[in-house]
Amino acid sequence: MERESDTFDRLDLQLLDALEVNGRASFSRIGAVLGVSDQTVARRYRRLWAQGGLRVVAVRDAERLGQDQWTLRLRCVPDSALAIADALAKRPDTSWIGIAAGGTEVIFGTRPRSVGDRDDLLLGKLPRTPRVMEVRAHQMLHRFYGGPSGWLRKFAALTADQLAALGPGPVRAEGPARIDPQDEALVVALEQDGRAGYPELQRATGRSESAVKRRLAALLASGAVYIDVEYHTEAIGHPVAAVLWITTTPAALHSVGEALATHDEIAHAAATAGPSNIMATVVVRSTAHLYAYLSGPLGHLDGVQHVEASPFMRRVKQLTYQHPVR
Repeated sequence: MERESDTFDRLDLQLLDALEVNGRASFSRIGAVLGVSDQTVARRYRRLWAQGGLRVVAVRDAERLGQDQWTLRLRCVPDSALAIADALAKRPDTSWIGIAAGGTEVIFGTRPRSVGDRDDLLLGKLPRTPRVMEVRAHQMLHRFYGGPSGWLRKFAALTADQLAALGPGPVRAEGPARIDPQDEALVVALEQDGRAGYPELQRATGRSESAVKRRLAALLASGAVYIDVEYHTEAIGHPVAAVLWITTTPAALHSVGEALATHDEIAHAAATAGPSNIMATVVVRSTAHLYAYLSGPLGHLDGVQHVEASPFMRRVKQLTYQHPVR
């Protein structure tokens, strides 16, 4: 019988990677690909869920849907960042929130559903929020890496054959990426549990199982929605994360962004409009590794003029939801 240790190992990493490839794959299918029993996969999944922050959820791809995405930096009066972050976490249009700069800065992502929602936040509530001293807004223009492209792929924990065996298979997308009004109940259910079974999705939507299967396949194939895997990066030995605000020459913007996408340390990178023109998330093993990355691979890129790093002290919100273990 497999003995569970107090630390996470390569099999755990392979399981996380498998879920990034196909978050709705059954335990038996994952076990067959990884060469272990489905009971082992189930035990590892439950342990990662309980101890490693594992959640599998659906995410609306704002870029594919043509929707606004913003990252905001709030410079706050000392001792007020956590209260402000907690208040922002209650908003449905905030997707992730972190506290940085020694506890005096709140950094968060927001996806306003409408121009009115955007203006209400950027022009209304935030400027009038007590103890917010400065607001810097960065609008995403182009994604170089992240979203459906999972960071765990850079660990090469799975072989090419394993990746192919786990893939959901070719599904032809019909029409552009879109979420119709009648899809809302389905998407909301998957945002709470990306592994929800078809009977559960049928109950949540009031549609037939065949209609649910067909529409979910279309949403995933078009890129309107993807299944995301959330976890604590410290569980796989990478406890240090930071947001990088990078300024490049205009001519080097694309080449720098494309280069960042290939760096193992980069989990997300995008071109932005705002005080800097690239925002990236770096995840590493230690502050020494962060220094080595800033002074090495990043520092050697042609066209980089300025870099500011904001290490996270605390994560306040991610796209995670409590849901039954499956």
